[in-house]
Parts: sequence; structure tokens; C-alpha cells
Amino acid sequence: MLKLFEYNWQVRDDWFTWCETVPEEELLVKRIGGVGSILYTLFHIVEVEYSWICGLQGKPEPTEPPFESYANLSKVRDLSRRYHGEVESFVTSWTDEMEDWKLTETDSNGETVSFKYGEIIRHVIAHEIHHIGQLSVWSREMGWKPVTANLIDRELFE
Repeated sequence: MLKLFEYNWQVRDDWFTWCETVPEEELLVKRIGGVGSILYTLFHIVEVEYSWICGLQGKPEPTEPPFESYANLSKVRDLSRRYHGEVESFVTSWTDEMEDWKLTETDSNGETVSFKYGEIIRHVIAHEIHHIGQLSVWSREMGWKPVTANLIDRELFE
């Protein structure tokens, strides 16, 4: 599981680098089929990962920072770096016994819901992969070559 987080972090960094080559106004254009713009999608990936990890650590759910305060590439990248240490520390301390631990919370309808930690941690991985696919589609629609999402040749398993 750690390797898939490392994969996501590498691909995310590749997208940040890719974004440096695109005019910032293009990064803020609202796109169809996702959560918003390219930059907002990267912000969303970072924020959702951190929020779920805070929940798994028993911390109160953080208030999502307003995107308007992070609406440029360097600020989203800095937010990712700031949250990364805490996320990485939790992920690297993962043990098999944590798989079946339960996170119980109240949903937006006031209902109590429970999820296994193993399910949540895999959701976090899949969530980023899903949005990275959207970024790839949008980059092609713009006429730009997307970042490779290939797991092979990332030296994760050496």
C-alpha cells in the first residue's frame, strides 16, 4: 500500500511540474467532467488525502481551506508539501492490524456511518488515481501531452 501512495505522490509532483509549462489562466479554466479546474483538482486531491488521514488519526476533520486562498500553482504545491509529512508518517506507520479498525462519524444527514480503515486508505489511493485520469483527459483536450500515469519504471519496487 505504501508503494501506491509513493506512486501517487510521484505522479502528483509530475503534474505540478507539468503545470509550470502551462499558462496559469489555463490551469484555472473550469473544465467539464470533474471537480473544476486543473488547479482546483490538484488542490482537491491534496485536501481530501489530508482530511481522510486526519480522520484515521483520530483528529477532528480539518476545515477545508478556501480555494481562493490557494488559487495559484505555488500555493497548491506548498499546501501539498505542508500536508505531506503528516500523511507520509501515518502511511509508513500502517500495520496489518489497522485494516479492520473502524472510523465512525456522522454524515451530512445526521446518520452514523462506520468504515474500516483498510477501506478508507484504499479509497484515498483510488481517489487520487481517478482525478489524475481526469487531468490526463483535460491535457489532451488542450493539445498538451499528459504526465505518464505508468506505474512501471518509477523505481518503486527496486
